[in-house]
Amino acid sequence: MKKITLLLLVLPLFCWSQSKLSNTVSVSNISANILLNNDTQTATLTIVGPSDRWLACQFGQFTGGMQSGSDVVYYNGTTLVDATHVGIGSAPTADAQNNWTVIQDNVTTGVRTIVATRAFNSPDATDYDFVYSNTTIGIAVAHGNSDSYALAYHGGGNRVSNTSVPFTTLGVEDFSLNASQIFPNPSNGNFSINTRTALEQVSIYTLTGNFVKTIKVESTNATQINIEGLSTGVYLIELQNASQKVWKKIIVE
Repeated sequence: MKKITLLLLVLPLFCWSQSKLSNTVSVSNISANILLNNDTQTATLTIVGPSDRWLACQFGQFTGGMQSGSDVVYYNGTTLVDATHVGIGSAPTADAQNNWTVIQDNVTTGVRTIVATRAFNSPDATDYDFVYSNTTIGIAVAHGNSDSYALAYHGGGNRVSNTSVPFTTLGVEDFSLNASQIFPNPSNGNFSINTRTALEQVSIYTLTGNFVKTIKVESTNATQINIEGLSTGVYLIELQNASQKVWKKIIVE
């Protein structure tokens, strides 16, 4: 069995624009984060969750989940709907204008990854306006309690709300593979790797260095990985492209 010596190797670094990324908020196989690009004045929202039911993400400034008047988007089986909450127990109201542009909607082994962008300052008065100087943002996520795209009660274990999610300002080194994010983590073996540069190969190893498998990929955004069937525990993930090689960890539950 192949063994490896673990080295954290980050080779040539590349510049990128002035950006900041929120921490990832996750619960019950759904997760979301928000990237703010101050140069282009655009926000990028990434949502990962089950592919057979509605997914929703609330964001901005609020005191609790489903607060009336707060901004929210939800996936209805076809597209990402720009909407506004009207209060707990009621379905949100779709905005007259959808200001989010979906740039990715991929499904791999039952996991959907949606990536969408929007300008900081929306022409819709009901939309939250992103402010780059803010150090935190509220994010709440939820998904349906059953395999349906009809909005209904999500169940107590399928939603989470965080009113103060911190941002991390991305520096020069963050355009490397080292800035890649893995979510959800922990996972059941289905997870996404979000990168801001080319990703060509993903290799999985046990924590003691035993080789498990290699997966060839071609991506510069979100890549879905499936390692279901492995024993529960912590695994090492080697991310590699033509000029870089870095290590990450994934917990399989």
